[in-house]
Amino acid sequence: TYSELFVKVNQVAHYLSELELKKGARIGIYSHKNISQVIAILAILSTDYVFVPISRLLKPEQVQHIINDCGISCIITDQNKLKNIDEVKFDGTIITYEQTQRELVSFEEIYKCCTKKYTCNISGHMNAAITYSFGSSGFPKGIVITHRNLIDSARVVSGYLDLKEDDVISGVLPFILDYGINQICCSIYKRATLAIHSMLLASDFFNHILNHKVTILPLMPIHITQMFDDPTTRIPNPKLLCGVRKITSSGGKITNKMIQDIQTYYPQAQFYSMHGLTEAFRSTYLEPSQLKIRPESIGKPIPDVEIYIINEEGFECQPREIGELIHRGGYIYKGYWNAKEETNKLYKSIKVLGKVIDLEGDLTDEIVVCSGDYVYKDEEGYIYFVSRKDDMIKSRGFRISPYEIEAVVNNNIAQIKDCAVFSIENEKIEEEIILAYSANKEIPKNEILFELKKHLPNHMIPSVIIYKEHLPMTSPSQGKIDKEILKKEVLEIL
Repeated sequence: TYSELFVKVNQVAHYLSELELKKGARIGIYSHKNISQVIAILAILSTDYVFVPISRLLKPEQVQHIINDCGISCIITDQNKLKNIDEVKFDGTIITYEQTQRELVSFEEIYKCCTKKYTCNISGHMNAAITYSFGSSGFPKGIVITHRNLIDSARVVSGYLDLKEDDVISGVLPFILDYGINQICCSIYKRATLAIHSMLLASDFFNHILNHKVTILPLMPIHITQMFDDPTTRIPNPKLLCGVRKITSSGGKITNKMIQDIQTYYPQAQFYSMHGLTEAFRSTYLEPSQLKIRPESIGKPIPDVEIYIINEEGFECQPREIGELIHRGGYIYKGYWNAKEETNKLYKSIKVLGKVIDLEGDLTDEIVVCSGDYVYKDEEGYIYFVSRKDDMIKSRGFRISPYEIEAVVNNNIAQIKDCAVFSIENEKIEEEIILAYSANKEIPKNEILFELKKHLPNHMIPSVIIYKEHLPMTSPSQGKIDKEILKKEVLEIL
C-alpha cells in the first residue's frame, strides 16, 4: 500500500540524510528493477540530494564515466551488481537492498533501525535527477531534471490520459529515463497501482497484463515488436485483453503493422503515439482518433507547450515546408550536466523566434529548446517527423551513439585501420546498426563480436559487419570517412 511504501521511503530518506553529504550530492542507483529500486528513487527525491539512475546494461567503462562525470558520492545497488561496482574506481558509500557478507548497510537494516520521521524543504527549481543517454561525444550525457519537471510531467500525462485511482499502470519501462520515471510519478499523483515488470519473454509480458489486470500500458516500439513478432509466443484471445484501456508509445517510430497489431489484440484500448525530446519531457502526442487518418504524424503539442517550425532564415514554415522543431513552454529540463557547450547549442533565448512571435516588452530571458529535429506540419496543424540533425541511431528503443562503438573498435581491435558505424532502416527494430571497417585482411566476424561484447551492451552490438579494403573519404586532406557514400555502397551489397 502507499502507506507501507511511504514508511519505507521515509526510513531510507532519513538514513541518507545522516550520511551528511552536501546539498545537491549525487546518489547513483545501479540495480535491477524491483520495489526496492522504486523506494530508493523516492527516498532520494525526499531529500535535497539528486538521484542518478545507472542502467544495469552498461559496461564498466560507461558506469565509470557517469560516476566521474557527475561526481557520485553514494551508490545504492543490489547483490547482483556489487561485483560490477568492484570493476570501477569508486571510493564513496555503497548501500545494498539486501544484507550481504560484506560490511555494507542494507535496506533491511535501515528498516529495523531508522524509525524517526524525516522532513526536508524542497523547492520546485531544485535538481531532482540526472539521467544519462548517449550523445555524439561517444559517452553518456546527463540531462538535469528538476522536482517541478517531475511534478508537471505527472500532472500533464495524468490529464490527457485521464488516469484514475483504480487504474493499474504497467511498470515495464526501465526507471532510468524520464518516460519510465514518469510512470512512478503518475502512479503517485493519482494514487493508482504500479505493477512492476521486467520484460524478458513476450509470454511473460502477457501474463503480467492478465495477472495484474493492467489498464494503462506505457510502451516503446521495441516492446510492441517483441509482443507480436516472436513466432513462439502464444498471444491471448483479444477478449482477455479488453481490460487495457490506454496504451502509450514513445522513444521511436511507430509502424503501420504495430498499429494494426495493437488495434487487433487490444480492441478496447486507445493508443497514444507520443514524441519527446532529450531536453524536454514531452512535446507532442497524436490523439487516438487521428491514428487511422494520419498514422505517420507525431500529433500536436501537449498542454502548456507551443511548438514552432522555423526555417533557416528564422521564419515560420508554411504547411509541408520542412524546418526545425522549436519547443516553447512547459517541461523543459535545466540543461546538460557538466556540458555547457552542448547546453548552449540546444537551449536558446526566445529571440530565435523573433521573426515568428511578438517579443512584448523586449522580454528575452525565456529559454526555448532548438530540438535538432526536422519536421513539417500539414494544413490542419498536425506535425510529421522527417529526420534528425545529428546521426544518432535509434534501435530497440535505445538512442545509440555511433561514435562510442567506433571508439571501442579503434581502441580494442588493432588490426582495423578505419571504421564507420551507421544505420539502415529496419521496420522491426527501427534502425539496424552497421559496422564497416578496413584492414590488411578480413577479420573473422566472431572475433570482432567477441571483442565488442566485452565493452558494449547487447543493444549496441552491430548486426551487420562489412569488410572493405578502403573506406571512402570526404577528402584526402581531412581523412574523414564519407558515411553517405559508404552507406550507399553497403546498401548495394546488402
